[in-house]
Amino acid sequence: MFFQSVKKVKYYKYIIYGKLSLLMKRQLSCVIIISMKRTILIFLILCLSLAGCKGAQGIRQDQNSEITDTNEPAEDTHEDGNEPSEGRTVIKRVGVAMPTRTSERWINDGMSIKARLETLGYEVDLQYADDDIDLQISQIESMIRNDVSCLVISSIDSTRLVDVLKEAKNNGIAVIAYDRLLMDTDAVSYYASFDNKEVGTLIGNYIEDRMNLEEASRTGKSYTIEFFMGSPDDNNALFLYTGVMDVLKSYIDNGTLVCRSGKTSFRETCILRWSDTKAEEMCSDLIREYYRSGDLDIACSAFDGFDYGILRSWQRAGLSMEDLPLITGQDAEKAAVKNIAEGRQAMTIYKDTRILAAKCVTMVQALLEGGKPEINDTSQYNNNVLTVPSYLCTPVVIDKDNYEDVLIGGGYYTKEQLFAR
Repeated sequence: MFFQSVKKVKYYKYIIYGKLSLLMKRQLSCVIIISMKRTILIFLILCLSLAGCKGAQGIRQDQNSEITDTNEPAEDTHEDGNEPSEGRTVIKRVGVAMPTRTSERWINDGMSIKARLETLGYEVDLQYADDDIDLQISQIESMIRNDVSCLVISSIDSTRLVDVLKEAKNNGIAVIAYDRLLMDTDAVSYYASFDNKEVGTLIGNYIEDRMNLEEASRTGKSYTIEFFMGSPDDNNALFLYTGVMDVLKSYIDNGTLVCRSGKTSFRETCILRWSDTKAEEMCSDLIREYYRSGDLDIACSAFDGFDYGILRSWQRAGLSMEDLPLITGQDAEKAAVKNIAEGRQAMTIYKDTRILAAKCVTMVQALLEGGKPEINDTSQYNNNVLTVPSYLCTPVVIDKDNYEDVLIGGGYYTKEQLFAR
């Protein structure tokens, strides 16, 4: 009986424990479910908050992008071949092809053009071909491939550039001939130069005045003269020769000027590539054949570089520097101006390349911005295909009397540059 009572107690105990355990499990499940719901709810709220922040941030970024595009236009050179994106500013490229670095004037010209164009915001590809025409063709082809908008070309031999200029025209690239006319092509738009015939006329006039040829002609006096003219592949050289002969031919014809070599035509007196070494060889030959005693009165030279060769040949022949002929020149190079100051060269033609470079740059800017370049000659420069609209700057005679006022006073050179030891 006792044991039966104990068994009943245990039986009810297990029932009570079981029900309590089941109840506790249900309560625990409810707690877990409620906790999970709260966690999910909090997570959703956080997600919505983050989404809102990102949306607002995106709006601010879009607004900032619009401001950047408006106030700070980015360069878009579309090297990938795609069109520039809307709102972007395209920085236009200009190719500048110079013939050589053997003459300081071409170095100065190229650097001046480059600096002025870059100041205006253009990208500039400046190349020097070092008197190698094949290299110049290759350089221009590279500029075309690199999507230049304009080409400024001072050629070595323009007749060799016809095909590459045709390619430039086919690509819609404007072409400006710089100081050397581009021949046999319709691809050239404008020509910027000095009045090259006037350069020759000034040289002829200087000889006429200094040697007092009018008086000599009346009195029967005569002077010896030899000619050193420019490169046959440079159209300017022929213009210069024409200007010289317009002044001096009558004195040759009447015997006031005597050319012992008999070489007075352009073909006979031209010097390929404006080479000072070829001028030296020519002068050495003339001295050996006709002027052994140093009785050459006038060396009519078209270029300062020729004068250096003439002076070397004179010295090598053992002739006195006191008996130097009247030597003319062109370009007002530093060495030439120093020779003028020291009495070894009579004169040179000063062509302020700062002015020429500035005029050329205004042409480029007008072409690229839809304007019309300033020109002052529409008749002189026919390239066998068309008469090229031109701007011609004015050359100036420089000699011992005015080099300080014009060159130093005008800021082209300093005294230290000319006479530094």
